[in-house]
Amino acid sequence: MTTTNFDMTVEEHIETGLRFLEQSRQEFAVGDTLQGSEKLWGAVSHAVIAIALGRGWSCGSHYLLKSAVRQLADENSDRSLRLAFGVAEKFHANFYHGFMESYQLDEDVPLIRDFVEQLVVVAQISPKE
Repeated sequence: MTTTNFDMTVEEHIETGLRFLEQSRQEFAVGDTLQGSEKLWGAVSHAVIAIALGRGWSCGSHYLLKSAVRQLADENSDRSLRLAFGVAEKFHANFYHGFMESYQLDEDVPLIRDFVEQLVVVAQISPKE
């Protein structure tokens, strides 16, 4: 289950997501794929939480984060958001199981970094709480 500090503002979730994004870069750079994976997942989670909070959507579980991305994808007629979230979920699982191969990391890390940056832009223009 995703736990959320509901005392955090939209802006604080954005800042946390961006901080985790940078930390993931550092972890991958030194070869720590488990921590890099978890920080990348954390960046996605906080960016989605920022959007959800800004729009008044529930976001207190993994399922609700996925639902928020579905809503966002439907609103924008952009199926790629759902697909990117599915790839991001692999990084969360990789932290626990370490199953991702180097070719997957090479392909998917840049994709999810771009996804986080896209979500941050959406969160910044979303209605604020």
